[in-house]
This record gives sequence, structure tokens and C-alpha cells, in this order.
Amino acid sequence: MSEEDQGWLKRLKQGLARTRAGIAELFSGSRVDEALFEELEVALVGADTGVPAARLLLQRVRARLARREAPAPEAVRAALSEELAALLAPSERALVLTEQRPCVLMVVGVNGSGKTTTIGKLAHWFAAGHYKVLLAAGDTFRAAAREQLQIWGQRNGVEVISQASGDPAAVIFDAVAAARARGVDVLIADTAGRLPTQAHLMEELKRIKRAIGKGQEGAPHQVLLVVDGTNGQNVLAQVRAFDQAVGLTGLIVTKLDGTAKGGVIAALACEPRERPLPILFLGVGEQPQDLQPFSARQFAEAVIGV
Repeated sequence: MSEEDQGWLKRLKQGLARTRAGIAELFSGSRVDEALFEELEVALVGADTGVPAARLLLQRVRARLARREAPAPEAVRAALSEELAALLAPSERALVLTEQRPCVLMVVGVNGSGKTTTIGKLAHWFAAGHYKVLLAAGDTFRAAAREQLQIWGQRNGVEVISQASGDPAAVIFDAVAAARARGVDVLIADTAGRLPTQAHLMEELKRIKRAIGKGQEGAPHQVLLVVDGTNGQNVLAQVRAFDQAVGLTGLIVTKLDGTAKGGVIAALACEPRERPLPILFLGVGEQPQDLQPFSARQFAEAVIGV
């Protein structure tokens, strides 16, 4: 493991310390009995894994340990970590750019989810990979959002297309044209935060998506939802509503540093659908390097304390 990866894993474990605390302490004793599994279920649900994920995990742990005689608590911990990693594995997928240029990423989310900051970190991540990046300030409602995006653009040496006011669909349509003209690899389009219950704003999101498609056939190539990890189970309703409105292709979970609700990642992996939505990135801090691709095994080890 590289020094950079080690640093990220350390920050991830530190960030999930509150989520891990109630689970890890249960392995400090010497007993493995029904009471331990009941306490584990309570702890997992308390960490916002949700009841279905908690019960599925413990069912698999029991089956794994049934072949052993008198397993120790550490064996239960290791088995739980392995089963959590296996549960999350289908949600682990790399963000792959299309061959078509520019590859357009449309980023959506509720107010306060960390969307604009996440876009700045994504710009850093792509720029570090030597991609030419352009940002579109499609949040025309909040002046601070445009300023915030401009600051991130300056930090990363990335240009930002913005207007002081106007229609967000028109702003992003113009950004698509600019990206094509300038030979950009990746265009990341910001959108204003909105609640799924605000029907007119969800309709506006659909209109923005259509405008991007008019600017470039087949775009947007990715529709990414940014969710706040501290919101726990509430993010499930957000995922369903935004997916129904604009057809999500991936998730980015932010603000995992210091939350006791990090188990929501397991709940997301158990959402009933044909294929789990990819969890592409996790965010655990304010620095550009604090957004990293999701690893099922690293996350499981950080949560269970292996």
C-alpha cells in the first residue's frame, strides 16, 4: 500500500471512530453467545446500517462460524468484517470516463450535502490524473455557490463557466458548448441543492438534464448524487427520489468524518434494485485529498475495527 493510500485509510478510520465505537467494544469480552449477536444487531442498527442489512450480515456471520468449534470474539469480528466487505463489494465501482469528449458529469443533491465542495475535490482528482477539466456553475440561486466553485477552480487551475444570474439550464448548456470548443476531457456541472419534495425544482432538474443532452448527444454521461453521511437512513429517500427524477448512475457519500451513522453505506448497498448504485467516492474532510474512491474492504475494516 502506498504512503498516500495509508494516509487515506488512517483518515477514514479516524473519521469513522464514532461509528466503530459501539461495535468494536462488543468484542472486548471472551464470550460468543446469543446475547453477543443480539448486542451486535443493536449496535449495527444504531450505526444506521438498517435492520435488513444488520440481520443479513449476522445471518452470514453465523453461517460462516457454524463450521468452527467455540469461536472467539475476534473470530466473530473478522467474520463480520469479511461479510460486510462482501455485502458492499457490488457497490464498489470505479468512475470510468466515456471515450466521447467531453465526458459530462451532472452533480445533484439536497441543500447542505457538500455538493459544491465535492465538485471542487473531483476537479482536483481529475486534474491530478492530467485530465483537462471545466466546471459549470449551474447553481444560479446561491451566489456563494458560484464564488465557492471559483475558489476551487483557482486552486486546481480549472476554469469555471458561470453567470451572475439566469437560467441554470442555459448556463450549463453554454458550458457544454464551451467544453466542446476547448477540447475539455471532463465537464462537471453543479446544480442547486433541492429537496425531493420540491416538485417544481425536481422538474427543473429534469430540464437541465435535457438541456445537457441537447448540447451533446448522450450526455450527461454520469448523474451523481452527493449525500451527507451524517443524515443516516434519510439518504435512502433522497436516493429513490433523485433516481426516479433523473436516473442516477452513482453516489458520493460526504461528511463521514466524525459521524456515528457511517453504517448507512451498508443500507445503501441493500437498497432493493436490480443492481446496487455504485458508491464511487467517500469524503472524510475538507482537504482536496479527503475525497477518495470507495473501497468495500477498507470501509468494512474501518467500521468493524479490524
